[in-house]
Amino acid sequence: MNSLAREVLERADAALTVVTLKDIGGANIDEFTNRLYERWGVGKKGEDRGVMILVALKERRIRIEVGYGLEGVIPDGLAGQIRDQAIVPYLKKDEFGLGLSNGLSALAGIIAKDRGIELVGKPPTPQEVTSKRSRTAYGIFPFLFLLFLFFFLFRSGRLGIGTFLLLMLLGGGRGGFRGGGSMGGFSGGFGGFGGGMSGGGGASGSF
Repeated sequence: MNSLAREVLERADAALTVVTLKDIGGANIDEFTNRLYERWGVGKKGEDRGVMILVALKERRIRIEVGYGLEGVIPDGLAGQIRDQAIVPYLKKDEFGLGLSNGLSALAGIIAKDRGIELVGKPPTPQEVTSKRSRTAYGIFPFLFLLFLFFFLFRSGRLGIGTFLLLMLLGGGRGGFRGGGSMGGFSGGFGGFGGGMSGGGGASGSF
């Protein structure tokens, strides 16, 4: 998402932001997002070409806030369509990273089309992401097998063979075994925050 937002900023002169919060204290998400948007100043001052996607986890609410400069490109109805079709179905399944990436990609595509450019850093489709996850999950089994073999050979006094196999798995592929993940706030800290304003355009909803 960071790479995509950077490309949109550099080539389409628009700032995309994604924020995830544990809660917003029961506040109205429209007002909360609008205030946060203006406090951060998303987009260049005077141009106001910015979009903020905000998700409040406890309240299970989402808001797409659109800056003044993009209201003609992303009107309220289109923002609601992106919310309902690209993001909310995944949030309902607690697939937050996938939903937010999907939504950001949809917004980026619309902005790029308006500027007549083709983005090169567009994230994979949800189907591609799912396929990659499946392959990653499958790839853990050889690791577990060789780990078991390592301990077996260690107990039998043949540690040299076990160590060699384990090191081949961990280092031979230039990257070794990878896993884990996290979710948090993304704000595109590379720039694009210069005093942009929003008049409350966009769409909000529940998941």
